[in-house]
Amino acid sequence: MVHLFHKTYGKKKNNMKLVDTHCHLTFEPMFDRLRPVLDRARKANVDRVIVPSYDLDSWKQMEHVAGFEGVFCAYGLHPWVADQPLSPTDLERALDRDKVVAIGEIGLDYKIPGYDRRRQMEVLRTQLDVAVERSLPVILHCRGAFDDLLDVLASYNGNVTGVLHAFSRGPQLALRFTDLGLYLGFGGAITRPGAIRCHESAGVVPLGSIVLETDAPSIGLYGVEPTDVEPKHVLDIAESLASARDTDMVDVARITTRNAEKIFGL
Repeated sequence: MVHLFHKTYGKKKNNMKLVDTHCHLTFEPMFDRLRPVLDRARKANVDRVIVPSYDLDSWKQMEHVAGFEGVFCAYGLHPWVADQPLSPTDLERALDRDKVVAIGEIGLDYKIPGYDRRRQMEVLRTQLDVAVERSLPVILHCRGAFDDLLDVLASYNGNVTGVLHAFSRGPQLALRFTDLGLYLGFGGAITRPGAIRCHESAGVVPLGSIVLETDAPSIGLYGVEPTDVEPKHVLDIAESLASARDTDMVDVARITTRNAEKIFGL
Protein backbone atom coordinates (compact mmCIF):
# COMPACT_ATOMS: atom_id res chain seq x y z
CA MET A 1 0.00 0.00 0.00
CA VAL A 2 1.34 3.42 -0.93
CA HIS A 3 1.44 5.74 2.05
CA LEU A 4 0.45 9.06 0.49
CA PHE A 5 0.22 10.48 3.99
CA HIS A 6 3.93 10.13 4.59
CA LYS A 7 4.73 11.76 1.25
CA THR A 8 2.29 14.64 1.35
CA TYR A 9 1.51 15.29 4.99
CA GLY A 10 4.65 14.15 6.77
CA LYS A 11 5.31 17.58 8.23
CA LYS A 12 1.88 17.61 9.88
CA LYS A 13 2.10 14.06 11.17
CA ASN A 14 3.03 14.94 14.71
CA ASN A 15 -0.05 17.14 15.10
CA MET A 16 -2.54 14.51 13.91
CA LYS A 17 -4.52 12.19 16.14
CA LEU A 18 -6.60 9.24 14.99
CA VAL A 19 -9.08 6.99 16.80
CA ASP A 20 -9.79 3.32 16.12
CA THR A 21 -13.48 3.21 17.06
CA HIS A 22 -13.78 -0.59 16.75
CA CYS A 23 -11.01 -3.03 17.57
CA HIS A 24 -11.29 -6.37 19.35
CA LEU A 25 -8.21 -6.22 21.56
CA THR A 26 -9.67 -9.08 23.60
CA PHE A 27 -9.10 -11.40 20.62
CA GLU A 28 -5.89 -13.15 19.70
CA PRO A 29 -3.34 -12.47 18.36
CA MET A 30 -3.51 -9.00 19.98
CA PHE A 31 -4.63 -9.83 23.52
CA ASP A 32 -1.33 -11.44 24.52
CA ARG A 33 0.77 -8.58 23.12
CA LEU A 34 -1.23 -5.48 23.93
CA ARG A 35 1.73 -3.31 24.84
CA PRO A 36 3.57 -3.57 21.49
CA VAL A 37 0.27 -3.37 19.58
CA LEU A 38 -0.62 -0.09 21.30
CA ASP A 39 2.92 1.24 20.95
CA ARG A 40 2.77 0.67 17.20
CA ALA A 41 -0.60 2.37 17.10
CA ARG A 42 0.72 5.50 18.79
CA LYS A 43 3.61 5.67 16.34
CA ALA A 44 0.94 5.77 13.60
CA ASN A 45 -0.86 8.59 15.44
CA VAL A 46 -3.65 6.33 16.72
CA ASP A 47 -3.81 7.37 20.36
CA ARG A 48 -7.24 5.98 21.36
CA VAL A 49 -8.93 2.62 20.77
CA ILE A 50 -12.49 1.57 21.54
CA VAL A 51 -12.90 -2.13 22.29
CA PRO A 52 -16.39 -3.61 21.87
CA SER A 53 -17.18 -6.85 23.66
CA TYR A 54 -18.61 -9.83 21.83
CA ASP A 55 -19.93 -12.43 24.25
CA LEU A 56 -20.21 -12.79 28.02
CA ASP A 57 -16.74 -14.36 28.24
CA SER A 58 -15.20 -11.32 26.60
CA TRP A 59 -16.73 -9.14 29.33
CA LYS A 60 -14.28 -10.77 31.73
CA GLN A 61 -11.32 -9.64 29.62
CA MET A 62 -12.43 -6.03 29.22
CA GLU A 63 -11.11 -4.82 32.57
CA HIS A 64 -7.64 -5.99 31.58
CA VAL A 65 -7.57 -4.10 28.29
CA ALA A 66 -9.11 -1.03 29.95
CA GLY A 67 -6.03 -0.84 32.15
CA PHE A 68 -3.99 0.40 29.18
CA GLU A 69 -3.75 4.09 28.42
CA GLY A 70 -6.00 5.26 25.61
CA VAL A 71 -8.17 2.13 25.63
CA PHE A 72 -11.93 2.45 26.20
CA CYS A 73 -14.62 -0.22 26.40
CA ALA A 74 -18.10 -1.09 25.21
CA TYR A 75 -20.21 -3.87 26.71
CA GLY A 76 -22.84 -5.77 24.81
CA LEU A 77 -23.94 -9.08 23.33
CA HIS A 78 -23.29 -9.72 19.63
CA PRO A 79 -26.18 -11.17 17.56
CA TRP A 80 -24.08 -14.26 16.81
CA VAL A 81 -24.38 -15.21 20.48
CA ALA A 82 -27.90 -13.94 21.13
CA ASP A 83 -28.72 -17.28 22.74
CA GLN A 84 -26.52 -16.43 25.73
CA PRO A 85 -28.42 -15.27 28.83
CA LEU A 86 -28.47 -11.49 29.14
CA SER A 87 -30.31 -9.49 31.75
CA PRO A 88 -30.57 -5.69 31.87
CA THR A 89 -29.23 -5.90 35.44
CA ASP A 90 -26.04 -7.68 34.36
CA LEU A 91 -25.53 -5.18 31.56
CA GLU A 92 -26.07 -2.26 33.93
CA ARG A 93 -23.41 -3.65 36.31
CA ALA A 94 -20.92 -3.96 33.47
CA LEU A 95 -21.61 -0.40 32.34
CA ASP A 96 -20.70 0.88 35.79
CA ARG A 97 -17.07 -0.13 35.28
CA ASP A 98 -14.34 2.38 34.45
CA LYS A 99 -13.71 3.68 30.92
CA VAL A 100 -17.01 2.47 29.46
CA VAL A 101 -18.11 4.67 26.55
CA ALA A 102 -20.77 2.65 24.69
CA ILE A 103 -22.95 -0.44 24.48
CA GLY A 104 -21.72 -2.83 21.84
CA GLU A 105 -21.23 -4.77 19.77
CA ILE A 106 -24.94 -5.33 19.26
CA GLY A 107 -27.25 -5.65 16.28
CA LEU A 108 -28.86 -8.07 13.84
CA ASP A 109 -27.35 -10.71 11.56
CA TYR A 110 -29.65 -12.79 9.36
CA LYS A 111 -26.81 -14.43 7.43
CA ILE A 112 -25.56 -16.74 10.17
CA PRO A 113 -26.77 -20.36 9.98
CA GLY A 114 -29.73 -21.15 12.18
CA TYR A 115 -30.34 -17.59 13.28
CA ASP A 116 -33.34 -16.79 15.42
CA ARG A 117 -34.73 -13.43 14.32
CA ARG A 118 -37.07 -13.15 17.27
CA ARG A 119 -34.31 -13.78 19.84
CA GLN A 120 -31.90 -11.41 18.09
CA MET A 121 -34.51 -8.66 18.09
CA GLU A 122 -35.34 -9.27 21.74
CA VAL A 123 -31.69 -9.02 22.77
CA LEU A 124 -31.15 -5.96 20.59
CA ARG A 125 -34.14 -4.13 22.06
CA THR A 126 -33.06 -4.99 25.61
CA GLN A 127 -29.70 -3.38 24.96
CA LEU A 128 -31.12 -0.38 23.11
CA ASP A 129 -33.47 0.27 26.03
CA VAL A 130 -30.52 0.36 28.42
CA ALA A 131 -28.58 2.60 26.04
CA VAL A 132 -31.41 5.12 25.94
CA GLU A 133 -31.87 4.97 29.70
CA ARG A 134 -28.14 5.49 30.30
CA SER A 135 -27.70 8.03 27.46
CA LEU A 136 -24.95 5.88 25.97
CA PRO A 137 -24.16 5.44 22.27
CA VAL A 138 -24.33 2.01 20.66
CA ILE A 139 -21.99 0.17 18.32
CA LEU A 140 -24.10 -1.68 15.76
CA HIS A 141 -23.45 -4.77 13.66
CA CYS A 142 -25.73 -5.60 10.75
CA ARG A 143 -25.77 -8.16 7.94
CA GLY A 144 -28.77 -9.04 5.84
CA ALA A 145 -31.11 -7.18 8.17
CA PHE A 146 -30.81 -3.53 7.27
CA ASP A 147 -34.53 -2.83 6.86
CA ASP A 148 -35.34 -4.42 10.21
CA LEU A 149 -32.52 -2.54 11.92
CA LEU A 150 -33.66 0.76 10.42
CA ASP A 151 -37.21 0.08 11.59
CA VAL A 152 -36.20 -0.68 15.16
CA LEU A 153 -33.93 2.36 15.35
CA ALA A 154 -36.68 4.60 13.99
CA SER A 155 -39.01 3.32 16.69
CA TYR A 156 -36.83 5.04 19.29
CA ASN A 157 -37.66 8.45 17.79
CA GLY A 158 -34.11 9.73 17.53
CA ASN A 159 -33.08 8.69 21.04
CA VAL A 160 -30.55 6.08 19.86
CA THR A 161 -27.12 7.42 18.97
CA GLY A 162 -23.99 5.63 17.86
CA VAL A 163 -22.19 3.95 14.98
CA LEU A 164 -23.14 1.41 12.34
CA HIS A 165 -19.75 -0.23 12.09
CA ALA A 166 -17.93 -1.84 9.15
CA PHE A 167 -20.03 -0.03 6.57
CA SER A 168 -19.36 -1.11 2.99
CA ARG A 169 -22.70 -0.73 1.24
CA GLY A 170 -23.99 1.88 -1.20
CA PRO A 171 -24.91 5.54 -0.73
CA GLN A 172 -28.68 5.07 -0.65
CA LEU A 173 -28.48 2.77 2.39
CA ALA A 174 -25.77 4.91 3.98
CA LEU A 175 -27.95 8.00 3.94
CA ARG A 176 -30.90 6.14 5.47
CA PHE A 177 -28.77 5.58 8.56
CA THR A 178 -27.25 9.04 8.69
CA ASP A 179 -30.74 10.53 8.32
CA LEU A 180 -31.53 8.80 11.65
CA GLY A 181 -28.52 10.51 13.22
CA LEU A 182 -26.24 7.48 13.10
CA TYR A 183 -22.55 7.64 12.22
CA LEU A 184 -20.92 5.18 9.83
CA GLY A 185 -17.71 3.35 10.62
CA PHE A 186 -15.47 2.94 7.58
CA GLY A 187 -12.78 0.29 7.79
CA GLY A 188 -10.77 -2.12 5.68
CA ALA A 189 -13.23 -2.19 2.77
CA ILE A 190 -12.39 1.40 1.83
CA THR A 191 -8.78 0.35 1.13
CA ARG A 192 -9.83 -2.12 -1.59
CA PRO A 193 -9.86 -0.76 -5.15
CA GLY A 194 -12.76 -3.04 -6.09
CA ALA A 195 -15.07 -1.92 -3.26
CA ILE A 196 -17.05 0.37 -5.57
CA ARG A 197 -20.15 0.79 -3.42
CA CYS A 198 -18.05 1.61 -0.37
CA HIS A 199 -16.08 4.22 -2.31
CA GLU A 200 -19.30 5.76 -3.61
CA SER A 201 -20.67 6.03 -0.08
CA ALA A 202 -17.42 7.54 1.15
CA GLY A 203 -17.83 10.30 -1.41
CA VAL A 204 -21.49 11.01 -0.57
CA VAL A 205 -21.77 10.70 3.20
CA PRO A 206 -20.83 13.94 4.99
CA LEU A 207 -17.44 13.66 6.67
CA GLY A 208 -19.16 14.83 9.84
CA SER A 209 -21.00 11.47 9.90
CA ILE A 210 -17.95 9.21 9.53
CA VAL A 211 -15.60 7.53 11.98
CA LEU A 212 -12.66 5.22 11.32
CA GLU A 213 -12.16 1.66 12.51
CA THR A 214 -10.18 -1.51 11.88
CA ASP A 215 -12.46 -4.21 13.36
CA ALA A 216 -9.18 -6.07 13.92
CA PRO A 217 -8.63 -8.96 13.72
CA SER A 218 -11.86 -9.65 11.81
CA ILE A 219 -11.54 -7.62 8.58
CA GLY A 220 -8.49 -7.31 6.36
CA LEU A 221 -7.17 -4.36 4.42
CA TYR A 222 -6.03 -4.39 0.81
CA GLY A 223 -2.82 -6.41 1.01
CA VAL A 224 -3.14 -7.13 4.75
CA GLU A 225 -4.68 -10.31 6.15
CA PRO A 226 -7.30 -9.89 8.92
CA THR A 227 -5.11 -11.51 11.58
CA ASP A 228 -2.32 -9.03 10.79
CA VAL A 229 -4.52 -5.95 11.17
CA GLU A 230 -3.95 -3.76 14.25
CA PRO A 231 -5.10 -0.31 15.38
CA LYS A 232 -2.08 1.19 13.60
CA HIS A 233 -3.85 0.45 10.31
CA VAL A 234 -6.36 3.22 10.95
CA LEU A 235 -3.75 5.37 9.25
CA ASP A 236 -4.14 3.36 6.03
CA ILE A 237 -7.91 3.60 6.28
CA ALA A 238 -7.74 7.37 6.75
CA GLU A 239 -5.51 7.67 3.69
CA SER A 240 -7.90 5.60 1.58
CA LEU A 241 -10.90 7.60 2.76
CA ALA A 242 -9.14 10.85 1.87
CA SER A 243 -8.36 9.46 -1.58
CA ALA A 244 -11.96 8.28 -2.12
CA ARG A 245 -13.23 11.74 -1.19
CA ASP A 246 -10.43 13.56 -3.04
CA THR A 247 -9.86 15.60 0.09
CA ASP A 248 -7.14 16.61 2.49
CA MET A 249 -5.85 13.79 4.72
CA VAL A 250 -5.42 16.22 7.60
CA ASP A 251 -9.10 17.18 7.38
CA VAL A 252 -10.12 13.51 7.38
CA ALA A 253 -8.08 12.90 10.53
CA ARG A 254 -9.29 16.04 12.28
CA ILE A 255 -12.99 15.62 11.55
CA THR A 256 -13.27 11.85 12.08
CA THR A 257 -11.39 12.19 15.37
CA ARG A 258 -13.69 15.02 16.42
CA ASN A 259 -16.66 12.82 15.52
CA ALA A 260 -15.35 9.97 17.68
CA GLU A 261 -14.75 12.33 20.56
CA LYS A 262 -18.28 13.67 20.28
CA ILE A 263 -20.02 10.29 20.04
CA PHE A 264 -18.08 8.52 22.77
CA GLY A 265 -17.23 11.44 25.03
CA LEU A 266 -13.49 10.83 24.71
